[in-house]
Amino acid sequence: MEPLLVLDAVDKHFGELHVLKSISTTVAPGEVVVVIGPSGSGKSTLCRAINRLETIDAGRILIDGVPLPEEGRALAKLRADVGMVFQSFNLFAHKTVLENVTLGPIRVRGKSAAEAKKRGMELLDRVGVANQADKMPAQLSGGQQQRVAIARSLAMEPKLMLFDEPTSALDPEMINEVLDVMVGLAKDGVTMIVVTHEMGFARKAADRVLFMADGALVEEATPENFFTKPSSDRAKDFLSKILTH
Repeated sequence: MEPLLVLDAVDKHFGELHVLKSISTTVAPGEVVVVIGPSGSGKSTLCRAINRLETIDAGRILIDGVPLPEEGRALAKLRADVGMVFQSFNLFAHKTVLENVTLGPIRVRGKSAAEAKKRGMELLDRVGVANQADKMPAQLSGGQQQRVAIARSLAMEPKLMLFDEPTSALDPEMINEVLDVMVGLAKDGVTMIVVTHEMGFARKAADRVLFMADGALVEEATPENFFTKPSSDRAKDFLSKILTH
């Protein structure tokens, strides 16, 4: 099977800072890849580069065998094909929950309002907030808003979902309600790249763990191997700090 995503020697600088150092990996259709590592290791930049929210200095990123487009309509299409869920929920404050979910499919995918609404309600039901469809985002908890953001991304029927620390802005009691939705998506075969500090999610849902440090991809392994016998000293050090608490 051809990989859905190919990263080939991807390099990125912010001024003097070398944030991505020749990153190469592939992601297969239906695979769940969790990216972990210390803060400042380049995880979020990698995520944003896949959606071309960040440009890269060297290397190649291919989705379905096609290089990332530079700009214009091809880039808009890429953004529709690659869903992204951020730390902050980025919902339209002046639109209802359901309107947030249906706007993209109507405007970008050309769906009818009735079709988009039907699908939107199915997705809100899937993430457990169908009963909030007519509310404004500000009336929802953080966990509910993030689940709406996930539904909004899914409504575009993306080939790939990117999650950039989707639970880091949430209160502890809301984290699991979002992670539970993500575990469900993983079981349904949604191709996902998840940047997260939630090691339980990595263990439960990931097919593969990518460990990044100082802009480099230090290690990639199954969750079982990574958490029980990491091969690099950098990963051992990282895990010793986070798994002992």
